[in-house]
Amino acid sequence: MSISHRAARSARILGVATATAALAIGAAGNAAACNIRDFSAVASCDDNGKGVISVTDIDPSGVKAEIELFLKSDGAEDKSLGTKVIEHSTSKGVTVTFEEDWTPGATYRIHVKASNLVDEDIKPNLTTPSEACKGEDTPATPTPSESTPESDEPSATPSEEPADEATPSKEESTEPAAAPADDNQPSPAVGDSNLAETGADSNTGVIAAIAAALVVAGGAVVFALRRRGSSQAG
Repeated sequence: MSISHRAARSARILGVATATAALAIGAAGNAAACNIRDFSAVASCDDNGKGVISVTDIDPSGVKAEIELFLKSDGAEDKSLGTKVIEHSTSKGVTVTFEEDWTPGATYRIHVKASNLVDEDIKPNLTTPSEACKGEDTPATPTPSESTPESDEPSATPSEEPADEATPSKEESTEPAAAPADDNQPSPAVGDSNLAETGADSNTGVIAAIAAALVVAGGAVVFALRRRGSSQAG
């Protein structure tokens, strides 16, 4: 039995529609499948100032992925630094972190293996920033405020020395204070010092004795003269 022209045409239309739908479904499946473009890496510093390398997977299919980190070196085999696993990725992104105290300008290779869909490196290789992380153990550069105590120490010594020199002056000022108490003593001490300077204290007794002898002798002469005159008149 032969197929009519109309039936053959309908079959062709249905076949084209089915093939188109299959191609659309396949394209959508490929678009949603895990691929290397879903992975990215960055070198940064954590809250403690230590170097870390983070790898993020934004594959919406949730395929398990193994990520291995390598340190590249010129003329030598790349050094493996460990492997991290992302069990179930999401379109919002799932991140794993390698604690790697990287040096500025270093190059790292990140290899991704996800089922039978991905088995390759993230391109391009990761190059770390030109400035290293400042960890807690990194000595800080002294600031002007920290160096100030050093400049103050020499000035503190001279300031203390005048204070020590001032102490004897106070003691010397207190010693003369006792002198006014001696001013209340009898003044002959001052007179004695004046006589000692003039020498009068050693000659006064002699002069007084000579004067008394002269007075007595004069009186005797006057008495003798009067008596003699009286006897001559009689």
